[in-house]
Amino acid sequence: MAKTSPLDVLQAYGKQFQTDFTKFLQLRSKELVHDGRMVIAFQSRSSLDPTNDECSTLWELLTMSLLEMLKEGLVQESDINSFNLPVYFPHGDELRRIIEEDGSFSLEDMDIFEVDWDQHDIESNIRGKKTTKSIRAVTEPLFTSHFGNSIMDMLFKKFGTKLADHLATKKTTHLCVVISLIKK
Repeated sequence: MAKTSPLDVLQAYGKQFQTDFTKFLQLRSKELVHDGRMVIAFQSRSSLDPTNDECSTLWELLTMSLLEMLKEGLVQESDINSFNLPVYFPHGDELRRIIEEDGSFSLEDMDIFEVDWDQHDIESNIRGKKTTKSIRAVTEPLFTSHFGNSIMDMLFKKFGTKLADHLATKKTTHLCVVISLIKK
């Protein structure tokens, strides 16, 4: 999701996350005994706005890379317009509400803390390469299935350059949420 995403898209992603996370909780509750415990950690956001910088910067840099490739004739506009990356970072209040509404678990504890994207004590181009490798490992199968394998090296090279430029000027962090649940 990006700052330019239509409101209905933002709402659809939020609704899909609620559906998926509720199903996850229900299925896990079947696997645990009464008073069984589960700890979950994943990326979160501090703002109620799902398009704030902590959630969208990486994806906007990837989008800029794709748009650059469009100008170079390497990808089709229709392919870009029809591509969606299924990524959603919930706010802590959303998690609390979903857990309470589902009712399978009680929330014992929730900790939200900042995590650096990378090591800040090395050069930005090296930091960019390391972070690019991480993002590529997660997203490449999705990009390949939609755009084909032939553009992957170029896409992530462009992304890595943009990311290194970004990291040279900003200290980058994301939020991690760790929740501890007890089966009712």
